[in-house]
Amino acid sequence: MDRFRIKTVDRISQEGLVRFDSRYSVSAEEVDPHAIIVRSSKIDTAAWPSLLAVARAGAGVNNITVEAATAQGVCVFNTPGANANAVAELVFVMLGVEARNIHKGMDFCQSLAGIDESEMSSRVEKQKAAFKGFELSGKTLGVIGLGKIGVRVANGGALRQMRVIGFDPSPALENIHLLSPDVELSRSLAGVLRNADILSIHVPLNSKTEGLVNAELLRQLPPNAILVNYARPAIVDNEAVLAALAAGTLAGYITDFPSPPLINHPKVILSPHLGASTEESEEQCACMAVRELTSYLEYGHVTHSVNFPTVESIPSANVHTRLIMINRDIPGMIGFVSYTIGSHGINIGSYLNESNGQIGYNIIDLENPIQEEVLAKIQSHEGVIRLRTIRFV
Repeated sequence: MDRFRIKTVDRISQEGLVRFDSRYSVSAEEVDPHAIIVRSSKIDTAAWPSLLAVARAGAGVNNITVEAATAQGVCVFNTPGANANAVAELVFVMLGVEARNIHKGMDFCQSLAGIDESEMSSRVEKQKAAFKGFELSGKTLGVIGLGKIGVRVANGGALRQMRVIGFDPSPALENIHLLSPDVELSRSLAGVLRNADILSIHVPLNSKTEGLVNAELLRQLPPNAILVNYARPAIVDNEAVLAALAAGTLAGYITDFPSPPLINHPKVILSPHLGASTEESEEQCACMAVRELTSYLEYGHVTHSVNFPTVESIPSANVHTRLIMINRDIPGMIGFVSYTIGSHGINIGSYLNESNGQIGYNIIDLENPIQEEVLAKIQSHEGVIRLRTIRFV
């Protein structure tokens, strides 16, 4: 098999990187990578001529030029669920801070420096009423987005004796099956909004969700609701949030994404993008990303891709070369490539094709070598985006 060049961007957990074996060279300085593993930095796939794949060690891929990658035939992976527990745990930590005024109480305690114990005790008893909060139990938690993280947040609310109502416009059954039976599913976004004492957002950032939380949405919440955003900053319109805080529609805003208008606002609690920042989460994301990349580079397998269909096929012992064809999903492609290969005396051992409606992905196992002129003829078809061969002998 070939030797592959891997570029790391950002700090990638070493527990994941050690899973690359001797067939891989891994470096942050790699200038012409076959694959990139990244956390949060921006990746323009057009900048790398030999690039075959990008793996995001996390769930969101808004930092990667996915549309351009698709046009280039570059597979983009993410690691759904690997950081879900870390994010969900932090949501409830921060909700506890808000509900019990922990942040204000801690600031008060720091202000007691320099006084004796008797005076300190007296001030604590006099001032503690100012930090009286509320319990999460009995409150209604609305969860928008029931992916890996949203499901954990919803289930966490049910465990805390909250009424939980969830909504997802495009639910994945594998996630819905993991929901606690105590979680109510709403058929509409409005059904969640009108009931939510606390609204937690867990949708990916895309053209449909950018600016989702706007003035119109916020007007549908009960008075004095609390908004939680541990998804992506652009999903929430900060100006609309500030207006709702001023009007009393919102009692508080908790987010992982600091922004200048939010700094030092008395009703806003900020954390510095800590959602996935645990040792366990970073390790799991890195390990999952490495598994995805090695399987793709060595065998052409696609799992957890955001732009290619899921495809896996184990090569038999008599396979000489595996041909990967990435094409636009148009009629006649399978017939064209099968005829072209067969007309040159090459036997096809197996042919697997999958489509996501936009991209066709083909794993074609050949029992003979395939000549360069055959590859060139296939590549010249207007529907073919990219060809790649993987030799097993």
